[in-house]
Amino acid sequence: MTQQKGADYWTKRISDQEMPALCSTVRDLEKLAKDDVSSLSLLGRSVMHDNALTSRILRVANSATYNKGINPVSTVSRAAVVLGFDTIRNICITAKLLTSLLENKHLSESVYQRLLKLMAQSFQAAMLARMMMSDRGESLREEVFIASLLYRIGESAFWSMGGELTEQLDKKLLATDDKIEQSSLIRTELGTSFTQLTQSIARSWGLGEVLIKSLAQPDERMPEIRCIFLADKLSEIVSQPKVNAEELHKRLSQAAEMLDISVDEFTEKFIDCSEITHKLAIEYGAKAIVSYLPNTADVLEHVDAPIELTEIRQTNQGYQLSKLRQLTHYAVVKTDFNQIMHTTLEGMLTGVGLDRCGVLLLSPSRKLLQPRVMMGDGAELLKQAFVIELDDPRSVFTQCIGQKKSVWVNSPTSKECKVQIDDVLVERFSQNGFLLAPLFVGQKVLGLFYADRQGTGRRFEQEDFDSFTHFSELANVCFGVSMT
Repeated sequence: MTQQKGADYWTKRISDQEMPALCSTVRDLEKLAKDDVSSLSLLGRSVMHDNALTSRILRVANSATYNKGINPVSTVSRAAVVLGFDTIRNICITAKLLTSLLENKHLSESVYQRLLKLMAQSFQAAMLARMMMSDRGESLREEVFIASLLYRIGESAFWSMGGELTEQLDKKLLATDDKIEQSSLIRTELGTSFTQLTQSIARSWGLGEVLIKSLAQPDERMPEIRCIFLADKLSEIVSQPKVNAEELHKRLSQAAEMLDISVDEFTEKFIDCSEITHKLAIEYGAKAIVSYLPNTADVLEHVDAPIELTEIRQTNQGYQLSKLRQLTHYAVVKTDFNQIMHTTLEGMLTGVGLDRCGVLLLSPSRKLLQPRVMMGDGAELLKQAFVIELDDPRSVFTQCIGQKKSVWVNSPTSKECKVQIDDVLVERFSQNGFLLAPLFVGQKVLGLFYADRQGTGRRFEQEDFDSFTHFSELANVCFGVSMT
């Protein structure tokens, strides 16, 4: 069964059967990067036998983006001397990647369109990340470019395989807009997630520490990792048929803050970069993806202004007391499970003074936590993104379930917490901390309560944690009565 195969199986199949030429080229170029003495001449020889690839490399190397008024170059090795080895190596990888993926003519129309959209998004993210690192050295700037380009190589490589499995999964994904359901479908069919597949390919192909770290620790505050993460998010947002204004403005603000410029100035840079991206895609001979590159200026012009947070929920002891009384009644009189859950969350949200809270239930396999009900600011966004894999015994979520005790996480981005929490999840949480409590009936844990103050950036006090825990404990008593 496919679900038993996992990331290693698909990596080997992609490397050996589906994309051996790309795999070989990438590995050769990565080896050359470690050989400073002979790298330039070997670089020219490694692509010399491929006339189409050489032609594309030279066309890009002589484009306005890379050749700033310098005399045209006519050989790959000369281009490496003029532009630098790292730049030409990445032009080689990009050209080979685009060629390898675009030449898959055996794909169904729907799968091919999905692949083109994904390639366009990755190419735009790479150009954006490179622009955001413009004040850094060539070597780091180019490494960020290639890491962004390959940030979704697992997903791209899977769709490029074609065949019955890709077509079946494509149809299933098109049938739902629910991100959680889509993630579950992918894992069921492949036995892994696309992110894990990318991580496996990155390790197998030797794609560099920057890419591997950006996949494992996307919220790392190192500029290069942050650039890759934000460029990928921005490219994904503006590529959607309906742009999420709140999410877009959040990412624009984060990028502007990182570069220490205004949001308006960053927006202008973003628009300029997108125009260059269109032109360079043509130079790479990738005209097929051009129509899938969004007109960023048009997208930003027509997107709605973000919704401002107008309400700060302060601790309300009176409201807490009224909801606790309701729950005390439920502990005596058998009450519907959902009613108990909603009363508890309402008490937490307004009584404790939260920005958002919710219930995450365990999947039948008990390997995932998935949102059941979310309340508060941006609840729908949280519900779409909040799928937690329980594959690490050190995870704070796994510990909360196993120990059946409430947990107060002060700072998800602290070094101490990073050994407890999956780094891929950190971006979804409030940097000022969050609260967890087990939801159980009898001795069996069914899920977790979650609470934070993400929108207002406020920190929790001991009194808040105690009140949150009180609500969850009383709710669990009520759940026990409702199930008997």
